[in-house]
Amino acid sequence: MGIEGVGARVARKEDKRFITGAGRYVDDMVVPGMKHAAFVRSPHAHAQIKKIDVRQAQAMPGVIGVLTGKELKADGIGNLICGWMIHSKDGTPMKMGAWSPLAVDKVRYVGDAVVVVVAETKGQARDAAEAVEITYKELKAVVDASKALEKGAPQIHAEAENNLIFDWELGDGKATDAAIKAAAHVTRMKIVNNRLVPNAMEPRAALGHYDKAEDHYTCWTTSQNPHVARLVMSAFYNVAPENKLRVIAPDVGGGFGSKIYIYPEEIVCLWASKKTGVPVKWVADRTESFLSDAHGRDHISTVEMAFDKNNRITGLKVDTIANLGAYMSLFSSCVPTYLYATLLSGQYDIPAIHANVRAVYTNTAPVDAYRGAGRPEATYLLERTMETAARELGLSPAELRRKNFITSFPHQTPVIMNYDAGDYAASLDAAMKAADYSGMAKRKAAAARNGKLRGIGMSCYIEACGLAPSAAVGSLGAGVGLWESAEVRVNAAGTIEVLTGSHSHGQGHETTFAQLVNQRFGVPIDSVSIVHGDTDKVQMGMGTYGSRSGAVGMSAVAKALDKVEAKAKKIAAHLLEADEGDIVIENGALKVAGTDKNVPWFQMALAAYTAHNLPAGMEPGLKETSFYDPSNFTFPAGCYICEVEIDPETGTTEIVQFVAADDFGNIINPMIVEGQVHGGIAQGVGQALLEGAYYDSSGQLLTASYMDYTMPRADDLPSFKVSTSNTPCPGNPLGIKGCGEAGAIGSPPAVINAITDAIGITDIAMPASPSTVWTAIRASKH
Repeated sequence: MGIEGVGARVARKEDKRFITGAGRYVDDMVVPGMKHAAFVRSPHAHAQIKKIDVRQAQAMPGVIGVLTGKELKADGIGNLICGWMIHSKDGTPMKMGAWSPLAVDKVRYVGDAVVVVVAETKGQARDAAEAVEITYKELKAVVDASKALEKGAPQIHAEAENNLIFDWELGDGKATDAAIKAAAHVTRMKIVNNRLVPNAMEPRAALGHYDKAEDHYTCWTTSQNPHVARLVMSAFYNVAPENKLRVIAPDVGGGFGSKIYIYPEEIVCLWASKKTGVPVKWVADRTESFLSDAHGRDHISTVEMAFDKNNRITGLKVDTIANLGAYMSLFSSCVPTYLYATLLSGQYDIPAIHANVRAVYTNTAPVDAYRGAGRPEATYLLERTMETAARELGLSPAELRRKNFITSFPHQTPVIMNYDAGDYAASLDAAMKAADYSGMAKRKAAAARNGKLRGIGMSCYIEACGLAPSAAVGSLGAGVGLWESAEVRVNAAGTIEVLTGSHSHGQGHETTFAQLVNQRFGVPIDSVSIVHGDTDKVQMGMGTYGSRSGAVGMSAVAKALDKVEAKAKKIAAHLLEADEGDIVIENGALKVAGTDKNVPWFQMALAAYTAHNLPAGMEPGLKETSFYDPSNFTFPAGCYICEVEIDPETGTTEIVQFVAADDFGNIINPMIVEGQVHGGIAQGVGQALLEGAYYDSSGQLLTASYMDYTMPRADDLPSFKVSTSNTPCPGNPLGIKGCGEAGAIGSPPAVINAITDAIGITDIAMPASPSTVWTAIRASKH
């Protein structure tokens, strides 16, 4: 049984139902009397709503209701909010424009929801939606964040003059300016981080059911944090009182951050259910997902990196314009601020850093956290600049990084973060060895003989994850604490249920959480059930994002296991007439150390519930709860090396080798960790080579389907070489860090560094598509 415990490569328990088609997703849910919703969305990026005529739609077959924003407002439903307050450097609060779940008088991006139609079938609802007549007065739109700040740009929200949401800074501007002025060398770059569409396998969906008899609401939804959804929908959106609202997130087919937020559709489906008297289901089609899911990234930055005569970094100055789209999504404000600027020290000992961030409204889909959330943007900026600096200084990119690594821990950066542990040289050495870095010159020459351009690039990333100490994030403007909860129930027959506030949507919690229990108590993992995603079953929790399920969620489980273990040992000691301090748990039994006296786990559990023979004063039962608030972020780090070969005649880039050397602290299941790294690298490579969301000047999304938005396929990716080293995290009881976002953070700069090395240029825009690369090759020859 021990081979199922921590550190074992246990196959995922949950995969059996997924690969046999037995997963239960929101679209699989059927409630008696259920009807279907379709949304009428704005075809304009910016327009006033002059008139809505629903009469023709209401008269169509199967139509039960056609509802508008005015009705929604009349019923007291609130506006969507951003839950993280950011103040500008002058002390003024961020300018949050109103976002009604159904637009009332103005639309601000293509895809903005205006009307909802409820009908007997999905087809009838869509037909009737097309029959709704809306008269718009089209207004000028702006999609470029830099242009949105210019005088005379279209005003998107009255609350935000010149479309500026906040103008925020972090770090010491005077010290940084002085370092740049005194520098022996300064590398200057303009860095653009392209906009991405998340594209989880399962589109967003919601099923709202108002039970009139019970005066109770149930919402099935594709959510990464159902408890937060319930909290926000009750406390801020006035959908229902919290005690009368149940939120269920069943199996969820991927999230990548895009399913953290509460969107208009969940709110509207619940409200429409009460309004029409029927359960209301909505499932997005793929184009709706492209239009209305929160997008990711979209930064324009300038950077100055100063070096002294010994090639040590003395200062880093960053100015970033962050496009947040038409409205402020739930966590959008923290992404380009406290999840971005706080990581600008990277793995390097930089004495002076200053970042200025301006967040801007545009007539595009809202932008929020996407796999990595701020950390990929910081790493891309830093690692592209480091690579460029090495070339300008005539140094090996590896050695310039090594010279500037932080080597003593804990390390306080100039931008809030205190790194607790790490060994960056170990990851660099492991990656260079695995990539045969020293043999690159020979491979480059061989490629040249075949008419190909070969290049190598590296990226040394760090991330802050395991979000996060509640007091810390509260002081920075977060609207909620970021602790996690767990309840461990030992049943009378000895089987165990773990109820967690974390949510699994691909991470493998049903396996790894059970491995933790197996390690502690020796019970088979098939005897352990993991329960999550239902606010009526599980105590309040904060959900899964920011690589927090292990460091925070499992730490809560570990604390609850401590309490269960303590009580179990008391019961066993009583049954065995032994001293409690002599009891050990091994292979599913509680034993008296150094003897053959023992009581099987199931017998101890049964004794807890029969209560015939318990220690005096002990309550029956064996069930414990814990709430764990982390003491610090965790800091995974690593080195990625990418090697590419480019066909100069077509601009086609082939990744011929990709090496990832990560430090994730203690690892529960190496197989699952490798899968997370593979998936993250695939998304990072997608950003670097293929993916990009583009709007035309009128605000129409040009990449609204897979015909135009290029997702990576298997033949775009190599077999990855992945390895891990281990500096345990001192800040949580399990010593684990987090692995879910690392691949997406470290890979884009490694790919672009390799491409620019191959061509012999300083910069190239993401995605580095064949046409972009072909053009860069031609330009480099002039």
